[in-house]
Amino acid sequence: MGQQSFEPVIDVRDLSVRFPVKSGLFGRGGKAVHAIESFSLAIRRGETLGVVGESGCGKSTLARTIMGLVTASSGEIRFRPKDSPFGADGIDLVGASAADWKKVRRKVQIVFQDPYSSLSPKQSVGKIVGEPLIVHGIADWRRRVAELLELVGLSARDFDRYPHEFSGGQRQRIMIARAIALDPEVLIADEAVSALDVSIRLQIINLLNRLKRELGLTLIFISHDLGVVRLISDRIAIMYLGRLAEIGANDDIFAASRHPYTRMLIGSTPVPDPDRRIAHAETFGELPSPIDPPSGCVFHTRCPFADETCSAREPPAVAISGSHRSLCHHTEALAWR
Repeated sequence: MGQQSFEPVIDVRDLSVRFPVKSGLFGRGGKAVHAIESFSLAIRRGETLGVVGESGCGKSTLARTIMGLVTASSGEIRFRPKDSPFGADGIDLVGASAADWKKVRRKVQIVFQDPYSSLSPKQSVGKIVGEPLIVHGIADWRRRVAELLELVGLSARDFDRYPHEFSGGQRQRIMIARAIALDPEVLIADEAVSALDVSIRLQIINLLNRLKRELGLTLIFISHDLGVVRLISDRIAIMYLGRLAEIGANDDIFAASRHPYTRMLIGSTPVPDPDRRIAHAETFGELPSPIDPPSGCVFHTRCPFADETCSAREPPAVAISGSHRSLCHHTEALAWR
């Protein structure tokens, strides 16, 4: 879906994010929510990487940790921008200083899910889109805002209007305009179309695809909807309970998935054709608590192929072909099912 390099622009290594849980009379306790656990993933420059999973799997936490909005408990997030002010090896965003983060903010931006709560009702569209330009001391920011509004399919005449005067799809275009104002290299779309009407979603996906091509962006597209992710992604990463379950090219995931959880997600995706039937993966049970995740493979409590090995040991990352790999003890056996 576009030119990309095998060079990672963001390299996530052994990342864990845990949130302490207060309990007891004095709010003390040793438990924590394991939002992300031992997560590793390299994001290639110029690609669109889809990140998919059920609610609570850690997708948004991953996005917010990359953005520095959530503090990592351990691990590394190595960011290598072009013409890097941090040297050839880039910068580890975990523990980066405030001064370094100001430089990073120009290179990595995010579009949040809800375009209604993400925009201040007291500010005009011009001020909302122009805020990052003003903060970073960009001269002639008004002219730049007018260009951005036109770029995302709005009008320069919208400069003095307020968010309540726009539809949901138009508000998301405003959010995208603000996110690309500083010419970032990486754009994270965190459930950016899930709050929109179905008729508007494709318009926003097409807009993101066009901006990716024209601006040379690396796009991280986060969603719980595999059907939407299939439309936009070069590669797809499947997350389950804070872990990576499977990753591969678009076709690898949909035509040759090797993880039972991936097959469950594909099997539960609605098909708008009453005459077409798809095989549903046999799974059972509810998503376990991230406060007390299962031992070994965290999916084994819901997996029809689970055995003693699955509950005793964490699964290895098994390479299948190209960038396709699955973290499952039964990866080879599932090739024949």
